Amino acid sequence: MTKLSVNINKIATLRNARGHNRPDVLQVARDCERFGAQGITVHPRPDERHIRYQDVRDLRQIVTTELNVEGNPTPDFMDLVREVRPKQVTLVPDAPDAITSNAGWDTITHQIYLIGVVTELKSIGCRVSIFLDPDPAMVKAAVATGTDRIELYTEDYARQYPQDPAKAIAPYAAAAAMAQQLGLGLNAGHDLDLENLAYLRQNLPGLEEVSIGHALVCDALYYGLENTIQLYRRQLV
Repeated sequence: MTKLSVNINKIATLRNARGHNRPDVLQVARDCERFGAQGITVHPRPDERHIRYQDVRDLRQIVTTELNVEGNPTPDFMDLVREVRPKQVTLVPDAPDAITSNAGWDTITHQIYLIGVVTELKSIGCRVSIFLDPDPAMVKAAVATGTDRIELYTEDYARQYPQDPAKAIAPYAAAAAMAQQLGLGLNAGHDLDLENLAYLRQNLPGLEEVSIGHALVCDALYYGLENTIQLYRRQLV
């Protein structure tokens, strides 16, 4: 079964809008786990507009499933993960002013840099995943970095899915097959929802984990958080 990691960035965005502690990010993480989430994902950014660095420290103390910390490995980010040592670190090449992640790594151009980052993260006990576009060449080059997994950036899939699911999934299936052939673990995330998730899982060999936040939080406004997590879990069976 593919695991569901719930990204709680949007919960922090709502909290920060009023400057208090409502909703309580830590309590939401506990509840997500209690309702069936198999991991908690956060993506702290330099301006702390949603998840704050202190949130990551606090979450490390209470998450009982798996904490996945995403981000660009800037000096501040690396200092944080050295301190927190989450179960998984997902390396994302987003610019400081990016609204959301919008591209994967070029694992050819940045291979030497990524080798250094991956080596250090693995030395402190973190599993490492590299955020990638569904390009077999980038998947192949990722192996040389020493990463444990890749995470396929699924925005293009989600955008094309309503018109032509088979065409939308084709490059992702090819990238997933190459990852499996090369011995890389496989995650996926970005714009996945209740409409497109099951088809993705059914067509990506070896998919180990999806990270979902925005759509899941939006659905929870209508269905409730507990029911929504269960609805997403059912898409992954």
